[in-house]
Amino acid sequence: MTIILGLESSCDETAAALVANDGTVLAHKLATQEAEHRPYGGVVPEIAARAHAEALMPLVDAAFREAGLGLRDIDAIAATAGPGLIGGVMVGLVSGKALAHAAGKPLIAINHLEGHALSPRLADPSLQFPYLLLLVSGGHCQLLRVEGVGRYRRLATTIDDAAGEAFDKTAKMLGLGYPGGPQVEKAAQTGDPAVVPLPRPLVGSGEPHFSFAGLKSAVMRAHQSGEYSTQDIAASFTQAVVDCLVDRTERALDTGGPVSALVVAGGVAANMTIRQALAGLAARRDMPFIAPPLWLCTDNAAMIAWAGLEHFREGHEDGMNVPARPRWPLDPDAEKVRGAGVKA
Repeated sequence: MTIILGLESSCDETAAALVANDGTVLAHKLATQEAEHRPYGGVVPEIAARAHAEALMPLVDAAFREAGLGLRDIDAIAATAGPGLIGGVMVGLVSGKALAHAAGKPLIAINHLEGHALSPRLADPSLQFPYLLLLVSGGHCQLLRVEGVGRYRRLATTIDDAAGEAFDKTAKMLGLGYPGGPQVEKAAQTGDPAVVPLPRPLVGSGEPHFSFAGLKSAVMRAHQSGEYSTQDIAASFTQAVVDCLVDRTERALDTGGPVSALVVAGGVAANMTIRQALAGLAARRDMPFIAPPLWLCTDNAAMIAWAGLEHFREGHEDGMNVPARPRWPLDPDAEKVRGAGVKA
């Protein structure tokens, strides 16, 4: 049995996990920083980095105790090396390097986005390449054709804000608190999604990409007007995001080539309204729909360990000079697009 230790510290979740090559999660330990960042309404990078440094090694020790294993029992160490908040990324990567050096084990530097991209194969071992991935999180909104381990073709990205960022900013505007996504989802459950007239940027467009900045601005105007309840704005906003995601995903299915399944991953994939809409799209296209369990959608170390396993099987190992990267596109050869998309 091959066992990988995974370390995750790219944003505001610190995590360590041990995963076996048959997909068994032997241990997963996570420390959230919600309390530290709640007073600021968002993640403060300096606070996040300090919290990662304090929490990571105790989590590693706890994971080994839970699994009944020691450092000598694992085959490799996989650590997030980017993209993300550089201070946090450095904490995890340097810790991974230290453990690998001390134990004489291989180090595998993992792209955090690749962790999300491959996590559906941890959730469903039958998933075969290639598949269409909607990667939707606080910092990213992309459609990718996942052709194999380390082989990703970007079909679309956001030209301004990511969907998760739009959820967080909407929550802040509406006074719903932090973290924003779950708070908007909760408020939307008692609202009417047809009440507030909101735009669907790029829906029906020949351009493949996403845009949420205009939608976010429209939410602000609706809130400032005083004409609508918080619940109705939240529900109408959520429906507008759903319509954008479904429309853009369907376009990618039409133009991106044959795939084995439609897959969604990333923190926003925990939203049940979005999941249900994408499941409906897959059903209409008579194709499988795969979404990881909710805990595997948000930032976690099990997906990092699993991505490490996928690379380990192919003989991939990184040197101690591998850098931490604040930006690290999955498809570095993708055509640059306008707006914020140039960073994706």
